[in-house]
Amino acid sequence: MANRKRGVAFTLLLVLSFLGCRRSIAEDVPVVAAAADLQFALEEISQQFTAATGRTVKVSFGSSGNFVRQLEQGAPFQLFMSADEAFVFRLAKVGRTLDQGTLYATGRIGLFVPHGSPLKADGSLEDLRAALADGRLRSFALANPEHAPYGQRAEEALRNVGIWEAIQPRLVLGENVSQAAQFATSGSTQGGIIAASLARSPRIAQMGSFALIPEAWHRPLAQRMVLLKGAGPTARAFYEHLQRPEARAILRTYGFVLPSERP
Repeated sequence: MANRKRGVAFTLLLVLSFLGCRRSIAEDVPVVAAAADLQFALEEISQQFTAATGRTVKVSFGSSGNFVRQLEQGAPFQLFMSADEAFVFRLAKVGRTLDQGTLYATGRIGLFVPHGSPLKADGSLEDLRAALADGRLRSFALANPEHAPYGQRAEEALRNVGIWEAIQPRLVLGENVSQAAQFATSGSTQGGIIAASLARSPRIAQMGSFALIPEAWHRPLAQRMVLLKGAGPTARAFYEHLQRPEARAILRTYGFVLPSERP
């Protein structure tokens, strides 16, 4: 009888332990602050992570520059995936991160032209220059260069070909590169410079044409991620998953250049 009671007690302890573990995992759902260019790639990767581990993350997409200001003010994100590694180094310097993180990809920019636009998807931007001169260009989308890395690199490319000053009155600025892509695809502008990772998504690719802009025309979009102080087990597991071959294969599909592929 005593042995049976001990057996029942042990079984009950195992059940309670299992339920407690399940509850702990369910409550550990970190919020990831992710650059807007990751919108489609990270949706796939997070689903892949959940299928493999049973754990879940919530992802908030936005401008890296806006996120870094929120993090400096104590925003409760556990993982930051920046479109510009300088923001990660900035947070590390003030002690908000566990370390200096790791480079996860390099982004690319290009010219997107929606169907029906008078512009051509010309990565040399020569047709864009001509459209400014002949009056075809009325409005053009970019991410805001004040805080969005993709907007900053777009400005650098436009300066490189000598049309930044001329195109400024026609610019429609998105809060981040995802919003710029919405402007470029919706017909509210005649095109824009957006992330290759967004242009590669089936949802956007069917809406127009896209051409890469030469990397030499702007600073590299070195994208770095980092765990923040206080990151829990799920955030740490997701950080590790992002460095696995299966996650990196998804990044490559969306046009990102992986660290191992850089010269």
